Amino acid sequence: MLVGVLSDIHANRIALDAVLDDMPDVDAMVCAGDVVGYNPWPAECVDEMRSHDVPTVMGNHDRAVVTETGFGGNGMADAGVRYALDVLDEDRIEWLAGLPESRYCFDGRVRIVHGHPDDPNRYTYRSLFSARLLGEEDVLIMGHTHVQAHERFDEGIVLNPGSVGQPRDGKPTAAYALVDLEAMTVSERRVEYDIEAVIEEIEAVGLPEATGVRLRKGR
Repeated sequence: MLVGVLSDIHANRIALDAVLDDMPDVDAMVCAGDVVGYNPWPAECVDEMRSHDVPTVMGNHDRAVVTETGFGGNGMADAGVRYALDVLDEDRIEWLAGLPESRYCFDGRVRIVHGHPDDPNRYTYRSLFSARLLGEEDVLIMGHTHVQAHERFDEGIVLNPGSVGQPRDGKPTAAYALVDLEAMTVSERRVEYDIEAVIEEIEAVGLPEATGVRLRKGR
């Protein structure tokens, strides 16, 4: 069974479209949260996840929109939340509100969280990957860091597919991953997309200029 793994789309429709166009035929997709935030297309990205019926967990930006709270002075993050609240209708916000913090898929073989199995807001970088993170699942999928990485242990696989819409590993290309549940293998994938078109829309809708600049740097 081949699974496409997404995370941290962050309302970047152009990057999401590039990822979906690049993705081979898969049996299913999953998403480790933060469908919205930062970028100009929260509604379109929510609709894409819903149209494909993608099992998704709640990221911290999704939660900020649902609870109408900010990030304590982080201008880019707060602006993304305010923008999402302006453009998302009640139905889309209800979909975000219904997302769980953790979910199991494929007969319990895969667990999806956003930050860490014990704390959805904790950043868990590759240096912290260990078999201790795994429970009964074969594959643990995490997001939040925007840094693509995976490790295979005797007990299973720990994976962060990286960020579709705002990579932070020094590579501006959109990130995702493929997991083969039969072979227990991971393929980390990167896709070029039209960053300048995203920046143009960021400026057009009045989001912070820095939100676009960081996309060029993958930071």
